[in-house]
Amino acid sequence: MKRHISKYTSCLLLMLGIMATQSCTKNFDTLNVNPNASSKAVPQYIFTKAEYDGTARMLDLLLGTMQYTTSFNDVAGFGSKYVLAQSQQSFAAFANAYPNEINELVEVIKAAGTDASQVNLVAEARIWRVYCFSRLTDLYGDIPYSQAGQGYNSSIYKPAYDAQKDIYADMLKELDQAATSLDASKATFGAADLIYGGSTDKWKKFAYSLMLRCAMRMTKVDLTSAQSWATKAIAGGVILNDADIAKVSYVGSGQDINKNPLANDLWNNDYIAQNGTTNTEGGKYQEPFITYLKTNKDPRLGVVSIVYNAGVADTTSSIQKGMSASLNAKPADFVTYSEPNPKTILLLNSPRLVFTAAESYFLLAEAASRGWYSAATASSLYESGIAASMRQWAIIGGSAGAISDAQINTYINYHKFNSAGTLDQKMAQIYTQFWIGIFPDAQEVFATYRRTGYPALVPNNYVGNATGGKIFRRMLYPISEQNLNAASYAAAIARQGADEFLTRMWWDK
Repeated sequence: MKRHISKYTSCLLLMLGIMATQSCTKNFDTLNVNPNASSKAVPQYIFTKAEYDGTARMLDLLLGTMQYTTSFNDVAGFGSKYVLAQSQQSFAAFANAYPNEINELVEVIKAAGTDASQVNLVAEARIWRVYCFSRLTDLYGDIPYSQAGQGYNSSIYKPAYDAQKDIYADMLKELDQAATSLDASKATFGAADLIYGGSTDKWKKFAYSLMLRCAMRMTKVDLTSAQSWATKAIAGGVILNDADIAKVSYVGSGQDINKNPLANDLWNNDYIAQNGTTNTEGGKYQEPFITYLKTNKDPRLGVVSIVYNAGVADTTSSIQKGMSASLNAKPADFVTYSEPNPKTILLLNSPRLVFTAAESYFLLAEAASRGWYSAATASSLYESGIAASMRQWAIIGGSAGAISDAQINTYINYHKFNSAGTLDQKMAQIYTQFWIGIFPDAQEVFATYRRTGYPALVPNNYVGNATGGKIFRRMLYPISEQNLNAASYAAAIARQGADEFLTRMWWDK
């Protein structure tokens, strides 16, 4: 009997083995495909993520550098104190951009392909790529550009750094070609486009506005090219109306990706207590910013700033005051200093303004002052810039940000443009108002400050700073680049100069 059982058992095991073998091979391809994944990249989905990522990192530390905010805390106060021990904070933009928006945009353009029906998808991705790369090169100078994001497609894991001069030449070419190729009769990203909902007309204005920005960036190193590209941009048509502002909207709830990135960072890192005294990182507005707004009776003061008075957020102008950037300990009167208004700057569902009408007007005012633009006077353009910069607070904060026409006109009447002044005097007026008007986009103000020298900020010579008491000119490359991309890194240093805060990039000579 035992022999029969053993025999049957052996047969059963053999049959099970055969069945197991068949079950492992039958429908193998089907069973090993993730039903929740796509086998083909969908450009719309990736582009949405690229727009989010391209606007997600606003470099809060530059708010301190441009003397909007500060902290008594050395760690949080790197931007305003340039503390050597915290210099690694400058790595972040470089380290975050390449695996996110830069890589994503490479894939969008690849997925859209060369099909003529997809021309708008490719054009808008190229324009957004210029925006992302321009912000990056303006922080570091020479960066991986032509070979960037090609690890997966071309096995380029150690991309070369392109010279900033060459990067600018290519970005301007990209904007020109992309703007020209936009075709309103063809398909767009539609709702997947968080900025313009696929509007080719508005994307074209954004492209030419970026072209104007890049053109003016070159005034110190290539005035002829700067004028040529600025003239082309103006002729193409830049953003001049509030309805055309490039912006990303947020719902303000749920995951962090749904919240205004600057508001979310400031809220969580410093102001979540909403009492003016237990600010997590010791942040407040910095003295030069608040003093300027108060001295000039600027109606934006109460829009952007509050003081907690008996636990209540108070926008009264007379009690606003900025904190010194030289502090290294919490002052006894900490609660009496101004901080961001929860109803505007800290509003989680406020839009992130990417390019505004105010910026266009200020850049046009400079162009007119240089004799490059004659359709309007520098004075009228300057005034339009101020008016647009005040109106945009209603876009950010609704009724809490509303500034009346009477208030705008009164301010302009007391800040008339000096049409008879020298170019330098005109630049001082334009870019001091730019400093106030483009806030809180400290990164763009930082770039313009380095190019023009305005506003005339006094550096903070804080003990232990990394710059000898000077405002730094660029960010540092991540240490990982020295280890993982050593040859390319070394070539960039040999061409551009030492990887230091005070090394000037190409357009900042």
